[in-house]
Formats: sequence, C-alpha cells, structure tokens
Amino acid sequence: MKLVTYKIQQQEARVGFLYNDLIVDVQRFGSQIGICLPTSMLELIDYGKIAIQALNEGVANMKVNWLVGTSVPATNATILAPIPKPRKNIFGIGLNYTEHVAESARSLDTSKELPQKCVIFSKPTNAIIGPFDAIQHNENVTKQLDYEGELAVIMGSKATKVGKENALDYVFGYSIINDISARDCRRSGQWIVSKGQDTFAPFGPVIVTADELTNPHNLNLRTLVNGVEKQNSNTKFLLFDVNDIIADISESMTLDPGDIIATGTPAGVGAGRTPQEWMWPGDQVEVIIEGIGSLKNPIVKAF
Repeated sequence: MKLVTYKIQQQEARVGFLYNDLIVDVQRFGSQIGICLPTSMLELIDYGKIAIQALNEGVANMKVNWLVGTSVPATNATILAPIPKPRKNIFGIGLNYTEHVAESARSLDTSKELPQKCVIFSKPTNAIIGPFDAIQHNENVTKQLDYEGELAVIMGSKATKVGKENALDYVFGYSIINDISARDCRRSGQWIVSKGQDTFAPFGPVIVTADELTNPHNLNLRTLVNGVEKQNSNTKFLLFDVNDIIADISESMTLDPGDIIATGTPAGVGAGRTPQEWMWPGDQVEVIIEGIGSLKNPIVKAF
C-alpha cells in the first residue's frame, strides 16, 4: 500500500492511500468498512500492522460506493511530506556505499578506509519538506549545495537492542529522502549545519508499506539534476544494509514508531565530480527509487 499525507486547499492535512488515480482518505474509508482509523500518518503508524491489514482487506473487497465521499482525484490534492513533523530528528547514515566512500575521500577530506560501523548523524525536523516544495539556497551561507538521493526507512514499532536477523520486522515502510548538503558548512568534522538547514530534507512522496515492499535491498536508485542523470546505483550495494543499520542504532538508542532513517547515498554527488558541480536557484533535482516513486524539488533563492 502506498500511503500519503495530503490536503485539499486550506483544509487540515490527512493521511490517505493511493488507489488508481485517487487518494482514498484512511479515516473515512475506515468508517465505510466499520473500523476506527486515524487522520494522521503518525497515528496510523502507532496503530500498527493491524491497521494496514484492515485497509488491505477493505481494498480487496472494494465496492464502488465506498469511494464516494472518501476519495479525491490525486490531481486535486497537494501531497505533503509523508510525516511533515516527526517526533524526533532524522537518523542519517553517511559513507554507506563503497564508491561514495572513495569519492568523499578525494573531495571531502574523509577517510578512504571503509567504515567498520555505521556513520550516524542527524537532521532536524525543520529540514523536512515535501515533493515539489522548494529547497532554499542561501548564498550567504553556502556556495556548495549538493544532492544525495537515499532510501528512507520508517520504523513501525519500538526497537531496542534488535538483532539483525529480525530487524525488518520493526519497519513500517519505505520512502525517499534527498539528503541535501552544504559542503562548505562542515565545522570541525560536524555535519549538522551542512545537512540540517531549513528545507534540506525533501521527503516523499509516499510511504510504501513493508508488506508491499518486502525486500529493500535490491532497489534501483537514480538522481537527476535538470533531467541529467547524476547518480545511478542499487540498494544491494549498501555497505550496511537496513538490518545492520537498525541493529546498530538500536543497540544504544531506542527507535520509536515513526522514526525516519536515511540509509546513505551512492556515488555521483556533485562534490565528487570533476569539476565539482553545485546546485543553484533555477535548478530542479529529482530522486527516483524503484517501487517507491519520484521525489522532485526546485532550488530557489532563500527568502
């Protein structure tokens, strides 16, 4: 199931699912099938797998009249980030593809050695924007604005000291994050100013539930700038896969329902190119992940 957070004009944001060319409102559809369901993505995640099972059963037995009053054409809605305001910062994983480690060592003064454990950082929640929202370029702060297309993992249940073998059982679903980075804003090795600025976490457009996307480790991933391909890889090349990442983080930090993990970017970032390539107002960046969709965002001058 592909879930979205959407709104119609100035109404409150709500959670829905895609059905052909429609967005079906989860709470209103729940009323049609006789179950009480929430209006927000975080609440739906809190309900757990039983809510997704109920929705799947309802869709399997869909009657046309159930869509009356519960759905809108997708073209009439504004799609927001799936979780516009998470409860916690985004967990980011750095240097998680071999070739990206190599290009970073050449261009960003990081170690050329492969990391022995996950390189973990965080991005604040104010960085999150949705599909087609503008990434703000503040030329007073950075002149090296870069893209990083990444698979996002959304946790579905509380995870503490989880073993690798059953780590995927704790996942709610998967999405796309563009880990926007200002390469000239790193400070003494710290990345939060580089990666945590407002609008630096485009996220979406959907969350694909884990029962539909059962294998996150063989997904093609591409990033394009102004329609020109810059990154082309596959999640099978992750140094630390989703199981490894969840096990590592949860060894010392509890993961909660709705937590978001950006799993790292492959080679091809602007910093690693010769000559280096940076994004500027007027550019458009797009991240495409197989089975999930496309996340597009324009670059604009900061206001």
